[in-house]
Amino acid sequence: MEQDPVPARVSLRDIGRILGVSHVTVSLALRDNPRISKKVREKIRKAAVEMGYQPDPMLAALAQYRKGKSTAPITAAIAWINTWNPPEGLRKYLEFNAYWEGASKAATKFGYRLEEFRLGDGCTPGRLNQILTARGIVGILLPPQRPHPDWGDFPWENYSVVRFGRSLKSPGTHIVTADQVANTLLAFRKIQERGYKRIGFITHEGDIFERGHLFEAGYLMAQRGVPEKQRIPICTIGNGPRTGRVETVLAWKKKYKPDAVFTDMSETPDILKRAGIRVPEDIGLAVTTVLDSTADAGINQNPEEIGRVGLLMLNSLINDGARGVPTIFRQNLVEGVWVDGSTLPDRN
Repeated sequence: MEQDPVPARVSLRDIGRILGVSHVTVSLALRDNPRISKKVREKIRKAAVEMGYQPDPMLAALAQYRKGKSTAPITAAIAWINTWNPPEGLRKYLEFNAYWEGASKAATKFGYRLEEFRLGDGCTPGRLNQILTARGIVGILLPPQRPHPDWGDFPWENYSVVRFGRSLKSPGTHIVTADQVANTLLAFRKIQERGYKRIGFITHEGDIFERGHLFEAGYLMAQRGVPEKQRIPICTIGNGPRTGRVETVLAWKKKYKPDAVFTDMSETPDILKRAGIRVPEDIGLAVTTVLDSTADAGINQNPEEIGRVGLLMLNSLINDGARGVPTIFRQNLVEGVWVDGSTLPDRN
């Protein structure tokens, strides 16, 4: 019995021939490149669907291989939005600066240039949209912001957007962030391996989902693996000075007698010092990020990798033509690594 012949694969040249444009124009349009007008992009995408075009995975793999062997020429910019006051405060955090470095290196590899745009001081959300539109920019990276910005009626539906971290509540776009639960479980195990039995956790007030932190969840999970007599309640202290933070920590230490502390607060070393609790003589100390703390033991959250993955996700959204707030929300989690330090000496 004869088999039906396999239909020939529709190519970019086939689509271009029907529409009277070059195959290069078709390729750029299907990747939603702003160099091609929106009207032409929509016309080409419609024709591709009607003709049954499907990308050749082998050619795509070959193109990706070739891209990896050389640096692509810069063809467009990616926007990094900064609403901090002052703006210089954002990248003074080593964690956030590493986001920038990782994203910037990845952007260069894919033919983009990462460029900072500052909202405020006369640049309104409407004005920002005008600038990005005039520049043909369709990709936006959103690092953590302080304070949370009022985006007004900014047209997110025109852009592919990725957020870093969970602290920025809007827009509700895809996220790349540290795997805080896994990092806390790792830290708890490493602290145990160094001979500590009564491991406490210090954090500040506020709902964990409002703050965007899941370290507490990881800590509570880790506690299930130790004898009940070694489980210590979380020490929750005030958000600012003159909120009785020193007194709260002292009372907590006296009642539960922790021999080590894990914390997501950069202020914890100073609070312990003002409480007269010596580190590491009286208590061992580890932190959720060693980059922005005076404590040197704890987790390196691999922020440069977080920045790189953020750019990779954004690039895939741009190429897929995915714009605005998604109906199905995605999170990419990057695990950290443990760092030994003097604030948590081995007690074994």
